[in-house]
Amino acid sequence: MQLIWLSDVDASMIDVVGGKGAGLGEMLRAGERVPDGFCLTVESYRSGELPERELVEAYERLGGGRVAVRSSATAEDLPEASFAGQQDTYLDVEGAGELVGAVRRCWDSLFTERAVAYRATNRAAAGIDDAAMAVVVQRMVDPVAAGVLFTANPITGCRTEMVLDAAPGLGTAIVDGSVVPDHYVLREGAPAAANPGGCLRADQLERLRAAGLRLQEHFGSPQDVEWAIDADDTLWLLQSRPVTTLFPLPPDTGDMRLYLEFGHMQGMLRPCTPMGVSLLKTGASLWFEVMGAKVDRRDPLPRLVPIGGRIFYDMTDYLRNKAMRRRLGPALEVYGPRVQTAVLSMMDDPRFAPRPGLPFRLGSVLKGTARLLPRTLAGVVSSLADPVRARARADRGLAEVRRLITPPGPSATAAERLRWVIEDSHRSIMSPDLHGIVGPLVAGMLAGALPAGLLGGVATREELDTVLGGMPHNVTTEMDLALWGLAVRAREHRDLFLDTPPEALAAAYAAGELPDIGLAGFLAKYGMRAAGEIDVGVPRWEEDPVPLFATIANYLRVEDPGQAPDVRFEAAAARAERMIGTLARRARARRPVRGRLAVFLLRRSRQLTGLREIGKFAWLPALQAARRQLLLVGDDLVREGRLEQAGDIMFLTLPEARAAVDGERDVRGTVAARRAEHEREARRRTVPGALLSDGTDVEALAPAPPARDGVLTGMSGAAGQATGPARVIRDPMGAHLEPGEILVAPTTDPGWTPLFMTAAGLVTETGSPVAHGPTVAREYGIPAVICVRDATSEIRTGQVITVDGTAGTVRVEPY
Repeated sequence: MQLIWLSDVDASMIDVVGGKGAGLGEMLRAGERVPDGFCLTVESYRSGELPERELVEAYERLGGGRVAVRSSATAEDLPEASFAGQQDTYLDVEGAGELVGAVRRCWDSLFTERAVAYRATNRAAAGIDDAAMAVVVQRMVDPVAAGVLFTANPITGCRTEMVLDAAPGLGTAIVDGSVVPDHYVLREGAPAAANPGGCLRADQLERLRAAGLRLQEHFGSPQDVEWAIDADDTLWLLQSRPVTTLFPLPPDTGDMRLYLEFGHMQGMLRPCTPMGVSLLKTGASLWFEVMGAKVDRRDPLPRLVPIGGRIFYDMTDYLRNKAMRRRLGPALEVYGPRVQTAVLSMMDDPRFAPRPGLPFRLGSVLKGTARLLPRTLAGVVSSLADPVRARARADRGLAEVRRLITPPGPSATAAERLRWVIEDSHRSIMSPDLHGIVGPLVAGMLAGALPAGLLGGVATREELDTVLGGMPHNVTTEMDLALWGLAVRAREHRDLFLDTPPEALAAAYAAGELPDIGLAGFLAKYGMRAAGEIDVGVPRWEEDPVPLFATIANYLRVEDPGQAPDVRFEAAAARAERMIGTLARRARARRPVRGRLAVFLLRRSRQLTGLREIGKFAWLPALQAARRQLLLVGDDLVREGRLEQAGDIMFLTLPEARAAVDGERDVRGTVAARRAEHEREARRRTVPGALLSDGTDVEALAPAPPARDGVLTGMSGAAGQATGPARVIRDPMGAHLEPGEILVAPTTDPGWTPLFMTAAGLVTETGSPVAHGPTVAREYGIPAVICVRDATSEIRTGQVITVDGTAGTVRVEPY
């Protein structure tokens, strides 16, 4: 079939008529007014022969005259990628000869430089192996006004607002940016109001809004609609395609809610698997039960809400509490100034007006405090008194956690393994003080934070950050230095490790074909780690050591002995000790009492603050053991034909996995849909730091900071300055970073930190001063600027940038 009329087309025919043709046919079937026309199908394109006779006959049947000849590629108007404007359209085509020529030019436009580049960039996102071209021919509409309607606000994400741009004449002027259009925002529940002097009346706006609502309901998602109104005041719909950039909506609760993205604190913006969320909630609920809190096992932590695979925290009840809302400002500082400002602005929104009642059970809080506070205070005091014994106590706690993890044996059934994951995998860390770890950890955090207040006006932020450099006893730093040690041992095989792709090195290691550089011992201690490691669905380094081989190659490129990570770390430690001496003399002279206390804490911070990573590190063996058992359960389900591969179990929740093991349901369809959604979300470049339940990105409502030419503004993460070429990296897997380059990343967690050891500086789009990335940057003595919005798109690899970690700015240097 080489030609088909639009009235015979529906949404299922995208492989025949392309994305635009399928959308137009589906609109006709829905009863919308669409210009009459036909489609030259993909079959004709693939044959390489243009059926000119059939084409001209259809044109004459359409009535001849002026037509629009529109490209309709199979890779176009897709839910994952719009491909807007990547192929060509020709208007006011008249006559058989012009029609044939326009069709051929549409075919050729599939291979313009811009279209090929766009497909290459979005190939994975849209699941495209190849693209083919159909061509739509439609009667021309002579518009008095035309434009584009978004049924959700594409800037803020708000689903209760429509955004409409209109201009006199053809709508192409809006699309190509050659005119300044009339701009309308149509809000739910508010009458449409025409702009004085604009090209649309209020009744026309209402008709457009009604059409947008119908299309959104019919297609099941927000739509990007092209439209035109002719001289007879008839509204014509010319195209409808999904809005592909919107962040997914929170669950509908029937109430306006405010959510804060939890991953900002953990340096994790990649989506969490359903199993990761489920186990996180289940494990946390066990701890709350130990602390005496009442927990609903059906949803142990209802305030943790997965949205788009990311974990958000529902802050609504805190914002609506009169006493607590006043204290939110300082607590939100860790999210950066833009998110903080945006969230605080919600206090003026009547939907978040104060209400009576506390956002928690007071009895549970008092009971938990009574259980935890005495032990914690005793642990803090004893740790400050004797930090050496405190560290030994923390090490014993780590060993006790590992000892208490006793997974089922080889003969266990899938049901027994799953029961162990649900009920026992996290028992080892359920001691209120984490087997003595909490006291030293809190003491270290206090020792690192309190001197800033005691030395206000005496020490600068940069001087205090210097004291935190080269911090010993940090399990993440020790891991990175151990990885450097592997690189040192790999030097005699330098060409092998530099010239072989990391994936091939990982395969050779698995086959036992690599020289022994000590990797087995490293993995025995740190194989439970990975980027995004709080998600049990993420493969650990013990399963996939590709990132380690990439980092070893980066380390082997260090040729200057003074830039060796261990040398840099020792130099940072020496600077820290000298700075403590300097501050001690200055503080005692200016503030004898407070100064002595501050210096005491500074010295204790050198012995305890490094322990801040140990709490999460203690949790990782439980996650590692749970993952191993879940994969074994997955193997059993594969053998029984209920899953396609063992890793599919990570796209189920724990109750769903139990139902699958019990044979109660076929989960393969659920897994396939969730895996596709997960892979789609993993490619998302930006994630809202704060989100309303109508989809509004709260940060997008905040006023933009004053523009400064070439300067990006963020938040100080680690003091100091550095200038060097930028290296934009969105995923640490196999990442290449030359010594002296400045790492620009969406976010960082411990899985990223091996890259820090050869970086000159760090820039991230999200984060918190107390998160892993900035903390480790301070310990390595490299400047860091965090919360730089759109840094990975505003900065290009190779650009020379200056990172000012003290001022919280990034300057893009002129060429």
